[in-house]
Amino acid sequence: MAGLFHRRLRLRTALRWMSPLSTASPPAVVRTLPPGFSSGLLQTPRPVSCGVRCRELHAGEERPTPSPTAAPERRPFSRVTPEDMAFFSKIIPGRTITDPDILEASNMDWLKSVRGFSEVLLRPQTTEEVSQILGYCNSRNLAVSPQGGNTGLVGGSVPVYDEIILSTALMNNILNFDSVSGILSCQAGCVLESLSLYLEDKDYIMPLDLGAKGSCHIGGNVATNAGGLRLLRYGSLRGTVLGLEVVLADGRVLDCLATLRKDNTGYDLKQLFIGSEGTLGVITAVTILCPRKPKAVNVAFLGCESFEQLLQTFQLCRGMLGEILSAFEFLDRECMRLLNTHLKLANPITDCPFYIVIETSGSNPTHDEEKLHQFLEEAMTSSQVIDGTVATEEAKIKALWSLRERVTEALTHDGFTYKYDISLPVERIYQLVTDMREHLGDRAKSVVGYGHVGDGNLHLNITSPTKDPNLLASIEPFVYEWTARFQGSISAEHGLGLKKRNYIYYSKASLAVALMGNIKIMLDPKGILNPYKTLPDDLQ
Repeated sequence: MAGLFHRRLRLRTALRWMSPLSTASPPAVVRTLPPGFSSGLLQTPRPVSCGVRCRELHAGEERPTPSPTAAPERRPFSRVTPEDMAFFSKIIPGRTITDPDILEASNMDWLKSVRGFSEVLLRPQTTEEVSQILGYCNSRNLAVSPQGGNTGLVGGSVPVYDEIILSTALMNNILNFDSVSGILSCQAGCVLESLSLYLEDKDYIMPLDLGAKGSCHIGGNVATNAGGLRLLRYGSLRGTVLGLEVVLADGRVLDCLATLRKDNTGYDLKQLFIGSEGTLGVITAVTILCPRKPKAVNVAFLGCESFEQLLQTFQLCRGMLGEILSAFEFLDRECMRLLNTHLKLANPITDCPFYIVIETSGSNPTHDEEKLHQFLEEAMTSSQVIDGTVATEEAKIKALWSLRERVTEALTHDGFTYKYDISLPVERIYQLVTDMREHLGDRAKSVVGYGHVGDGNLHLNITSPTKDPNLLASIEPFVYEWTARFQGSISAEHGLGLKKRNYIYYSKASLAVALMGNIKIMLDPKGILNPYKTLPDDLQ
């Protein structure tokens, strides 16, 4: 591939093969329990003031009135009794957890922005155990917070108050893999990266790839309809998931674990649970269609002077790379600054306002490299790209991808982060970042944009030295009003969770939201599954 670049002086001087980039280990996550919180189990029932305390922790005590992101009042669910604990210990002996140190991690979300107060963590291993747990909790009116890898960003994977945490971490068995069809069946607690490694040995890959792949569970991926880095090539989970096994709120097991690519018999019920964030049922098993592992992978890291040039490059890329294009990601200069400052990751090319990560994957290395060369030559000669580097070796490919995948990590070191996952017409993506910077002025420490250009998905992130309710009031609802004005979605792939539930009307019509409420009532009439999440308070 390097020889191709020596054919043209312009490419030889402008495009450089990458050198190893420094990598830093993720920082240790430090979590602390709130002052005065008792971690002892089965104490005297808490007074109503506990609900007020929880709301203050979520909303910020400085605000005179609760934010729409604040937790609502605790609903009249039952509290765990010694008799309940005896039942759980009988069903899953040794896996009913009350250790406050273990519960501390399960009560706190990844961003350390939402903290629950559960005193019970249940770790079932089978669908039958989940069924017995939910059937009992439903009869006792005990609220349940389903939890996978706890990598969510909208407060959907942790308790709001004292809901029982139902973890799928021990439901991590691969059930079957058909090497002819490429269909994988597995339990919901399988870690995405573990599935990827399993499939690579069989010459297949998972159809989705996420920055959190080392921690997230496939069940959680499906429950949030996670998008990720490969959606441009392989589509969303709504297309690649063929079947689900789901335990309903009353303990009944819905077996839709089909392995057929075509099945047009009645309603496609699995679609109700994909993206439902654990509010309609607990996913316990998944069947998913997996593509063959590509024999040739190339990654190009390019720089552009303007977002308009970036979009022109995207159009050119789709036209010239066609079937081998598997990812087209971007990050801005501010993202690169944070990567360099906080993670010591070096910029492999010239400083630019915008950076692109392009991945190709195919079956013929010579064919793919030639197509990539022709695209790069055209992009350079037309001045759409001003600098770049290419990697074909696995270690160097991972180093380039880390510049995109570790932006979220870098942001955690920059202060308190306000995260927005927006879907927009592609030409509007970065305009929101520009308008937000102008709107906030010097009230924010950093305003950065990165995301999936191929999917029209922007990750807008705003940081401040500490949590700032006044800054939040300036961001919201401005960001949602702006998104609605251009017919976008306020949640492209992260879900609504606790933080965004009351903003759903910016993206969905009132009738659509009302129908969602009807479905929730039908499947979970007592509302025990992941309460206070996804649906707005006026439907809860």
